[in-house]
Amino acid sequence: MPQSVIFTFPRLGDYHIVIKSFLREIVPAAHVIVPPPVTQKTLDLGSRYSPDFICSPFKVTLGNYLEGLEQGANVLLQTGMGCRFGYYGEVQEQILRDLGYDFQFLCFSCGQARLDRVYAAMKRLNPSLNPAQFAHALLAGAKKIHMMDKFNRYMRENMAFEKAQGSFLRLQSNLYEALQKTNNISLLHQTSGAIFAAMNKIPLETPQRPLRVGVVGDLYTLMEPSSNFYLENELIKQGISVSRMMSVSFLFLRSNARSLRGAQGYLKYTVGANGVDSVCQCKRYAQMGFDGIVHMKSFGCTPEINATPALQRLSRDYKIPILHLSFDTQTSETGVQTRIEAFSDMLAMKRKAQAASAAPAFGKGERSVGNA
Repeated sequence: MPQSVIFTFPRLGDYHIVIKSFLREIVPAAHVIVPPPVTQKTLDLGSRYSPDFICSPFKVTLGNYLEGLEQGANVLLQTGMGCRFGYYGEVQEQILRDLGYDFQFLCFSCGQARLDRVYAAMKRLNPSLNPAQFAHALLAGAKKIHMMDKFNRYMRENMAFEKAQGSFLRLQSNLYEALQKTNNISLLHQTSGAIFAAMNKIPLETPQRPLRVGVVGDLYTLMEPSSNFYLENELIKQGISVSRMMSVSFLFLRSNARSLRGAQGYLKYTVGANGVDSVCQCKRYAQMGFDGIVHMKSFGCTPEINATPALQRLSRDYKIPILHLSFDTQTSETGVQTRIEAFSDMLAMKRKAQAASAAPAFGKGERSVGNA
């Protein structure tokens, strides 16, 4: 066991807030290095020491580790299930050891992702840890994740229509600040009530029929905004309501059998990782009358590649446009923004054409009021 425990871990959206508070509760003497926001430096570091054709999440998370190690981290955390990323921990550990770093690597991927193994690993770092303390930290973490995901889902769907720009972001900042101050579950319940009451009072100017876009794809590319150039924010700037079902809360509750039932008619068997979820969610968005879908994946993501033919058939059957985007460390941000703007314009023109075709025709000898 390291004499002084200094944790670090890969960045994934804003979930570092929960991970840090969880680690500090179960190993109070430890220091936690939160990985900095992903930058070009992170990408360059990870790409330099990664195999060329490996997926971009591997490269980014390896860059996270390198930045953490340079700041003094000596205990690295890794998890990942469902696809090849679940087997990347051992490869990343070997790369980092070959580079000469000295650290302890706690990998909770695939078969290792069990609570008893997590508890045993943390017990070695903090011998005074007991099951009740561990259970409390888990419950507080789960509550925080639920609060974050619930707030952020509502924000994505409504932020485009806020009357006072920045209202949602200010309230989100208040939420995150409150989550970092306490692990007391009773206080978290009180905070939840206050934050969501304030959220529902944010003044909105929502159109009668706003454009709505659903976002599906592999979980890392969806939940780490730097990996998709903050695509959801770009859609929101276009005045679009954005829906994304994928979140850590979703992963806690997901069922492969339920997702397969939802994808009935397009998938008979699982295609790996969250590929079946992409098809299930896309079908649900189509049935709900959404205007379009954005399908995001990292370059070479096999489960999402396997899901693509089903998505294309679904697009034809429901006549719903789907924009397929693939991301790697070499992807151009400008190119992605151009495609998003073109997709948004196309959805707006499609809506306008539908409205025109649905308008009642004037009979012979009649004139519209506008032409009178």
